[in-house]
Amino acid sequence: MQVTRTPLGNFQTQTTCPTCRGSGQQVDEYCGSCNGQGVQRKSKQVTVNIPCGVDDGVKLRVAGEGDAGTRGGPSGDLYIFIAVKPDPNLRRDGLDVYSQIQLDVVDVILGTTTTSPTIDGSTAFVVPPGTQPGDKIKLANKGVPMLNKKSSRGDHYVTIKVKIPIAISPKAKILLKQLQQEIQHSSNQN
Repeated sequence: MQVTRTPLGNFQTQTTCPTCRGSGQQVDEYCGSCNGQGVQRKSKQVTVNIPCGVDDGVKLRVAGEGDAGTRGGPSGDLYIFIAVKPDPNLRRDGLDVYSQIQLDVVDVILGTTTTSPTIDGSTAFVVPPGTQPGDKIKLANKGVPMLNKKSSRGDHYVTIKVKIPIAISPKAKILLKQLQQEIQHSSNQN
């Protein structure tokens, strides 16, 4: 809204209305809680669906849940910045997940079936005979789902750690020496 003034003489000037500040509306009584703005600040709980595969720093937009529009206009949008809480047993790198598992020396020599925590819960897998400390076993398609594509996933890699006993019984010591001799004998024949 504009106001036209014709002071003495032939000149006219147009300025923004000082009462409505150009909005075309005039507030007769100012509300103490909104100061005549027509909106009040209130907190509101909003439920948001977080899609699978989001990572740190992803920005989600929730349409119409931001601040109220001025003078009856539409509400703005709410933006949520995601911060993923780290897991003490799992490490994420892109779509792939990494973890470690500790096995007895006999289990890595003979091979075994064991379980590891994954993002889908505990998963069983086979540790082949002769697995070495530090070897990684790939659990295909057990990683993070690709954002907005649940059918495409990363992999989960389990690093094998070997638990060496500190103290062993005299009988176990004898058996280990026999095992050592047998291994040496077998390797000399090959």
